[in-house]
Amino acid sequence: MKKLVALFLFISIAVSCSKDETPGDNGGNNGNNISANLQPTGSSSRDLLSDNTFESLVIELVYVEGNQPTQAAVNNLVSFIGARTYKPGGITVQSRSIPSPGLSPYTTQEIADIESANRTLYNTSNTIAVWAFFADGKAEGDTNTQVTLGTAYRNTSFVIYEATVKSLSGGAFEPSTSVLESAVMQHEFCHILGLTNLGAPMQSAHEDPSHSKHCDVESCLMYYAAATGEGITMVSGGNVPELDPQCIADLQANGGR
Repeated sequence: MKKLVALFLFISIAVSCSKDETPGDNGGNNGNNISANLQPTGSSSRDLLSDNTFESLVIELVYVEGNQPTQAAVNNLVSFIGARTYKPGGITVQSRSIPSPGLSPYTTQEIADIESANRTLYNTSNTIAVWAFFADGKAEGDTNTQVTLGTAYRNTSFVIYEATVKSLSGGAFEPSTSVLESAVMQHEFCHILGLTNLGAPMQSAHEDPSHSKHCDVESCLMYYAAATGEGITMVSGGNVPELDPQCIADLQANGGR
């Protein structure tokens, strides 16, 4: 049995305070006008939540061969987004695999470079596009006691360290892979939706003063420890943490449900 409860896991977020701090683009975008998809995390909160500008949402889900997320977790993410946003034109997912870049452990800039070289879907006049990458290795900085499961690093981009997620799930005394994937995917998507205090203005004071851009309610999906040993234990019961009413109020006030 792995010492799962003792393992201290982090779901992390790359918070950008200015455009200069957002991971750069290496130019591999085939001439697309992608500037709207290269903004700081949380800056597209209202566009993602409401139908004022974009009536549809498409997720370009790209995974390294052998690291495809479970269909159950993908379905759960689509249902979660549908419950919190207004997208009358629908939410779709386009999935495909790529060969391993062979770069593990990954820096955030390396993840951004992989996106630049492989992303094909960008915003159109009525559809907002999100890039979701499932990596075959761990994040730079992981240790035996601290690991990163996912990072939201741009306004429409996030990465899941799928190899790490799989290594901590699916076995005896471990949470199911689909439930852990669901928790991490929904947590990261909520960051690009603007939580917490990251583009969706807070309607009440609930940002954790010790863990920026996370909710201070311990049972909330956006609590910083949603995937720590404590969170893994909760997920092991088969349940994905839900958003606290304060986080939901933030989304609703910024155009969401």
